[in-house]
Amino acid sequence: DTFRSRFFRMSIRAPRRLLELAGQSLLRSEALAIAALEELPMELFPPLFTAAFAGGHNEILKAMVQAWPFAYLPLGALMREQQPHQETFQAALDGLDVLLAQEVRPRRWKLQVLDLRKKARQNFWTVWSGTRTGICSFLEPEEAPPMRKRQKVDGSRVGLKQPLAPVEVLIDLCLKEGTPDESLTYLIKKVKQRRGLLHLCCKKLKIFAMPMQNIKKILKMVQLDSIQDLEVNCTWKLSTLGQFAPHLGQMGSLRRLLLSHIHMSSHTAQVKEEQCVSQFTSQFLSLHHLQELYLDSISFLEGRLDQLLRCLRTPLETLSITNCLLSELDLTHLSQCPNVSQLKDLDLSGVSLTCMSAEPLQVLIERASATLQDLDLDECGIMDSQFSAILPALSRCSQLTIFSFCGNPISMAVLENLLRHTIGLSKLSHVLYPAPLESYEDVYGTLHLGILAHLHARLKQMLQELGRPNMVWFSANPCPHCGDRTFYDPEPIRCPCYLPA
Repeated sequence: DTFRSRFFRMSIRAPRRLLELAGQSLLRSEALAIAALEELPMELFPPLFTAAFAGGHNEILKAMVQAWPFAYLPLGALMREQQPHQETFQAALDGLDVLLAQEVRPRRWKLQVLDLRKKARQNFWTVWSGTRTGICSFLEPEEAPPMRKRQKVDGSRVGLKQPLAPVEVLIDLCLKEGTPDESLTYLIKKVKQRRGLLHLCCKKLKIFAMPMQNIKKILKMVQLDSIQDLEVNCTWKLSTLGQFAPHLGQMGSLRRLLLSHIHMSSHTAQVKEEQCVSQFTSQFLSLHHLQELYLDSISFLEGRLDQLLRCLRTPLETLSITNCLLSELDLTHLSQCPNVSQLKDLDLSGVSLTCMSAEPLQVLIERASATLQDLDLDECGIMDSQFSAILPALSRCSQLTIFSFCGNPISMAVLENLLRHTIGLSKLSHVLYPAPLESYEDVYGTLHLGILAHLHARLKQMLQELGRPNMVWFSANPCPHCGDRTFYDPEPIRCPCYLPA
């Protein structure tokens, strides 16, 4: 009664300072705080939890997790803001572990989702000073599954005993070599101990250099069908990719896949090589939600792109095939693939098209012309004749906003023709073009900046005369020192390596 009179008669509309003082008073007595949780108004849980977390009151944290009255607990947002000690993080997990060990859950407990992501919903911790109705509606998580209905027995409801539904732990994983992540190690240990009751869900997974056996051990603890965004930034042999492939096939919710630097060993037998490629491409048959596909420096694609395209199950919004060797037949298969007709972003940078017919590229652009917003053809070795052939298709890309084709040997006449073909594209705002052939002084690629500035001014004048002065045209070329782009508008905007010491 004494506690109730001191803390519970306050209005939830009271000044924030009063709530803070109440929380501080509670935290002075660990036993009092823990005993009060059963009757503590739910509006006081977030501020009290925040204060306990910041102050390292680990026993109170453990008890609060067990009594948490909301479906969602965004612990990751607090970890980002307050950088807790490892013991504080472990205390929160220990509280959940104790809870899961109980056959009968506490009466008020509703926790369904523990969010450990650093970008978790930060607003959770700042709205508790509003009305109770507003708070409760906000605190229901987007990620949480609907509350399960209590089972009926002979038409009546079962009592207060709640079903032992698993708790989801949301986390973004970044797997790389180096010192083991203590928090991740401890979390994996808890998931292993409470298998079936604690589901480790990961929406974003990044894999850098790490032994495959270690990757497999961690992924064994993850609900693979929860992964929506996967980046594999490794220098893997094709055989290593083959070992990883079965895990990819279990990621049925995957929407974005980035894969880079897969190389073939000269010692691998042809039969084994084909087996690994087939093992990888066949996994796409299970990816029914894939929208974005990024393939960079993949050595086995040449002559086999069709094998991958046939396994796609959904229309792609983004397709990026960069720094890869492709044959003309590969490009033909790509232009005919039914899953590229709705592309918003297409990137073929670093794919050599010099010796190819322009027809496959023309067909590809034309098929996606109704939706294409961003087109990148940098460093493709496209010549004047090829570029002229694709201009009619480009002129139909009504949604195009950005077009980049730096690093191609294009003449000023073709650039002027491009401008005329695209002037009617009302959404096209940025064009990044290569320095025209006429602006080079010699065969070694030395730019004459005066000539380049003059040609750039001509293009700007044309834009002005044709009524599109706000369309931005930049000339961009690789820096001979570091490879980064140097922009010209019309004076050079150089990369950092040009700056004086």
